[in-house]
Amino acid sequence: MPMAPPPDFNDLSVADIARLAESDQLPPVERWNPAHCGDSEMRIARDGTWYHQGSPITRPAMVRAFSRILRREPDGGYVLVTPVEKLDIVVEDAPFVAVELKAAGTGRDATLAFRLNTGDVVTASATHPLRFVERDDGPRPYLVVRGGLEALVARSLYYELAERALAGDDVPPGVWSGGTFFPLAPR
Repeated sequence: MPMAPPPDFNDLSVADIARLAESDQLPPVERWNPAHCGDSEMRIARDGTWYHQGSPITRPAMVRAFSRILRREPDGGYVLVTPVEKLDIVVEDAPFVAVELKAAGTGRDATLAFRLNTGDVVTASATHPLRFVERDDGPRPYLVVRGGLEALVARSLYYELAERALAGDDVPPGVWSGGTFFPLAPR
């Protein structure tokens, strides 16, 4: 049965996004422990593009389907897993990219909801924290999605987060979402 396309992020309120995120039924990949079968010949580039045998996967429904069976292993590697097979997949940075941000409220009452490049939605909270890593090319924000999987927050969204942080009076500067404070400075 084909998966329905995700709803239009622009038409959703932050409360709608939170309800969608809570109701999303993902496969129980953490309970599947099949034998390792080899390499999927797939790669997720830093920009979130999925590749198979060097060619981009251009069908969003295929990317979404594969993303739902992606799992992070205890050794830090990534696999695509089903009840009967487990295949390695290369992830250059993070397996997801947060590409849209919707904010409601300010200060401690703020809620920050993100749409990922796969169409999934995640609300930053204690369960889905934001973290900021300083790299040679500048800070990189990440959002925990699920089971050790993270989304790299797109640079344009980082600027929105920084603007929100600098408009507040928190020391150090940071953003609030879901009752949790996330400092912009790397820890």
